[in-house]
Amino acid sequence: MHQHQPRTGPRAVRRVAALGAAALATIGFTACGPSISDGEGTADSSVLQAPTAESPKGTITIWDRSGDLFEVFEGVIADFNEKYPDITVDHQAVDIDAKLQNTLITGTDVPDGVFLDDAKVAGFADSLWDLSGVLEPYAGDIAQQKLDVNTLDGGTYGVPWDLDPGLLFYNATALEAAGVDAESIETYDDLLDAARQYKQAVPDAGPIHLEQSAFLGQLQLEMYASQLGTSLADADGELRLDSPEYEQILTFLDTVQQEGLGTRAEYLAPTDIETLEASKQVFYPWAIWFDFAPQQLLPETSGDWRAMPLPAWEDGGARSGAMGGSSFVIPKDAENPELAWLFYEFLVFDEAGYSAVYGPNDVYPNGLNTSIPSYTPAANPDEPLFGPVDALGGQDLWKTAVDAGAEIPGGAPIPTWWAGAVDYLGNNVQRMLDGDLTPQQVIEQSTADIQSNLVDRQ
Repeated sequence: MHQHQPRTGPRAVRRVAALGAAALATIGFTACGPSISDGEGTADSSVLQAPTAESPKGTITIWDRSGDLFEVFEGVIADFNEKYPDITVDHQAVDIDAKLQNTLITGTDVPDGVFLDDAKVAGFADSLWDLSGVLEPYAGDIAQQKLDVNTLDGGTYGVPWDLDPGLLFYNATALEAAGVDAESIETYDDLLDAARQYKQAVPDAGPIHLEQSAFLGQLQLEMYASQLGTSLADADGELRLDSPEYEQILTFLDTVQQEGLGTRAEYLAPTDIETLEASKQVFYPWAIWFDFAPQQLLPETSGDWRAMPLPAWEDGGARSGAMGGSSFVIPKDAENPELAWLFYEFLVFDEAGYSAVYGPNDVYPNGLNTSIPSYTPAANPDEPLFGPVDALGGQDLWKTAVDAGAEIPGGAPIPTWWAGAVDYLGNNVQRMLDGDLTPQQVIEQSTADIQSNLVDRQ
């Protein structure tokens, strides 16, 4: 999940906002493209095949969002052309959420490749090439969760790009001053105990972040669920909120609120930043892209923060879950889909490509550190692509994030109704934090409303 704009504000805030818009745009969208041919007039399946020419030639139109990642990908084109000198890349900065749906419906000026939030892939699958064939040589080395969210009815419709593992960010300086041993936190019960200990030392603290945005709260809820190997929908799109896993997560959040162990604030809004800088919030369970905050928005406590894997829900359980992510897709109506595949193959699976993206570059002199590659040979814990993060006290965030990413369980395609569920589940979680609903009531009411208003109406 990446929404990249000019680097003048919180990149991560824009990114999660974009996921909401992207997922909403998919609701009710289906498209029927023309029959696909193999270039010789013979009907072909919708499974893309790699080009066989020794020196592929042509022009590809690639859509990315404007901003920092556009600049990063732009800088990699020269490296790509060293390998494929006869492929011209027409790289365009586009409002994808506003343009893609109508473009695929009309079939006019369809790009060859598009950068797309994982939340949107399933909704557009009818209009995309099945990439399972070209991905097959790499599939065994792709994070399973990324393959799963891009796979629908046996087809894989996105080239998995980034992995956004959940981490527990914590203010090491403040915790040490309060006598709290952060390194002893291995489970969520341990986290509650550490928060109680910190609050005893700092009575006006709300140590654990509680998300006040309904959308972001639901997104964080899915990070917790990912740890437990579940999500709102299964691989067949069936709702599975009514489960012991979600009850366990909601009970934890309810406990944090009822015991006064949390600070309710919207992610990186003024109240959030103020309490973080005042060391009243000292635990922040979030995706890796929270590291933007100590690097850019927390000057008073920059250098005090560290990151560790998320606590496990039970002893020996997974120490991370996915929170967001993006992939590359190739529309069926693309003029040169095989050449677009070569471009994405280079970015994701070629060492020269992924090193140029994640390693030091003109946009990120220390390397791109707000996600990690989903291709496991690129995510080698002993061969970092980005350097230590000064705002995290010089921590080797690469190894921490890569090790956490390796623990993320497999997933399922994100349903087209996911963002619509925020009106029910996201809002009901907030009502629970207001003290108006119990965890079980959140599950019962949200399940009934999502099923009748979203799932049954597809």
